[in-house]
Amino acid sequence: MTTEAWPTAARLDAPRVLERIASITGVRLVLEGPAPGGEVGAAYVRWPDGRRSVLTAARTRSAVLVDLARAAGVPTPRHELTARVDGIRVVVQQRLPGTPPGDLDTAVVRQMLAVNDQLAGVLAAEPDPRPAELYLTSDGPGFCLHEPLEAFNVRTARLLGWVRSVGADGSHMVGDDLVHMDFHPGNILVDRGRLSGVVDWDGAVRGDRHFDLVTLLFHLRAHAPALAGDVQDRLGMLSSRRLRAYWAHMSLRQVDWSIRHHDAATVDRWLDVAEAGIASL
Repeated sequence: MTTEAWPTAARLDAPRVLERIASITGVRLVLEGPAPGGEVGAAYVRWPDGRRSVLTAARTRSAVLVDLARAAGVPTPRHELTARVDGIRVVVQQRLPGTPPGDLDTAVVRQMLAVNDQLAGVLAAEPDPRPAELYLTSDGPGFCLHEPLEAFNVRTARLLGWVRSVGADGSHMVGDDLVHMDFHPGNILVDRGRLSGVVDWDGAVRGDRHFDLVTLLFHLRAHAPALAGDVQDRLGMLSSRRLRAYWAHMSLRQVDWSIRHHDAATVDRWLDVAEAGIASL
């Protein structure tokens, strides 16, 4: 089975988007070049007054949640302009200092843990406490698709069966914390050893901040397993039911995305992480 059998996310066409922003808003931004990281792309842009910002695509309206995170002490970029271009929401946001960490160390991981603490109870006073869907029993909106795992190979089909069995016991996340939903080293900025920014809040929801630690652990086990200890210790307080549900979501999300956007070696790497985690639950 080839990855071409399923839909993929379109990459950001920055030159076209900037032309459309100019025609819609009258603001002409200058493209400086691609920003590092990201699965669908981002670009550095410059305003007529010389300010430098970042252009990204967005699925959701996350500006309010980004502002709440900043009020809680988390360094987040302000949204400076939003527009809908050819049916896609795009955001021009403040460019924060720093870059994604090239080499992780314990100090950076502990700063990420401190950010996680800052997000506790951020949404307690906000209305609409609807639980966040983890998509363990049905497809997500462009991610967490089930069919790719079902059809790709025996290992992915077996993983999907486990995910669905976990989902039968509940496929939602509840809580009053602000959850980033993609909290890994590629979405933080570091400036001279200091965590200077948390970016890509597009999927942020209300829920349990420990979900973000499961996301972080998933990535550390793939790329820097020696640094996973502090995160694992934090997750020791989590109930088995919640930990299984969060691990199931991450397993589904990473393997599905890899099937549709990457190669077989990447699929195998995330399968290894998913299966090792399941064995330890």
